[in-house]
Amino acid sequence: MDNFITLDYGSGGKKTSALISDMILPLLKNEALEELGDGAVIDGAERLVYSTDSFVVSPYFFPGGDIGKLSVCGTVNDISMAGGEPKFLSLGLIIEEGLPVADLQRIIDSIRAAADRAGVKVVTGDTKVVERGRGDGIYINTSGIGFLRTPRLSPRMIREGDAVLVSGTVGDHGTAVMLARNEHLVQADLDSDCAPLNEMALALGKQLGADLRVMRDPTRGGIATTLNEFIEDGRYGIEIMEKDIPVLPAVNMVSEILGLDPYYTACEGRMLAVVDAKAKDRALEILHGFADGTGAAVIGEVTGAHPGKLVIRTPMGGGRIAAKLSGAQLPRIC
Repeated sequence: MDNFITLDYGSGGKKTSALISDMILPLLKNEALEELGDGAVIDGAERLVYSTDSFVVSPYFFPGGDIGKLSVCGTVNDISMAGGEPKFLSLGLIIEEGLPVADLQRIIDSIRAAADRAGVKVVTGDTKVVERGRGDGIYINTSGIGFLRTPRLSPRMIREGDAVLVSGTVGDHGTAVMLARNEHLVQADLDSDCAPLNEMALALGKQLGADLRVMRDPTRGGIATTLNEFIEDGRYGIEIMEKDIPVLPAVNMVSEILGLDPYYTACEGRMLAVVDAKAKDRALEILHGFADGTGAAVIGEVTGAHPGKLVIRTPMGGGRIAAKLSGAQLPRIC
């Protein structure tokens, strides 16, 4: 750990892992937290999945969404990736003095619309206002509770030969936010992929059962960082085929101009899933049945050849190791 917090600690990469493993886990250590999933599975009358997230995206309006929509989808998706069916959300608003009321109204409307689409209710919350210049418009925290529907999801469940799938094009959200920050520098027609994944995730869990090993939404750090998290225990590696990874032409174009790598760029409406190889065609069929899953593809497999490493195979047959993101490629994209 460094002596001062930098933007790199919010990247979702190595610095974030260090912050969690060196400070947060030792202080708050418990069985549910140690799993380090997108949500925590808790024993109760029914097994609960609980998650919390904070949103500081800048700008708070971006193509295809805003901080309100993002705050609902982010927590809904974290619960869903942990095998839960999300039901209830809390909403914490930290508002800067001077925020236009019209902007706040638009954000709240987005929260309502996203909650309605996901079938969840915002049941509690809190509002604070900070002085002008202290809050960058608005920050939001959402916490969510759901009921466990797909148990045993964990990177520990993956096996050699398993297939790796993504539910659609990658890098859309982070690129759309960067376009909003650089609208006079780069022109492209692109929206964030921000969307709730709960119905799609629930369908995979119900229909695949134990053939579904793990799911994650690749937010900070993109698909490359998330896939590295699947193999951190060093038992297996993962190989993905560059030609099979769906990336929109606009994302490729903007990435080249701004010096970004779409494999490390955040998604907010996509999921990665590892499934038994014999179930990959069925998994694709399920994903293709949803509007947000029409671009789903099998992009690689779990291998024993290079434990603990993610290798991207190029169309020419070569390969390169894609390590976990080491810094903040795109700060404040969620």
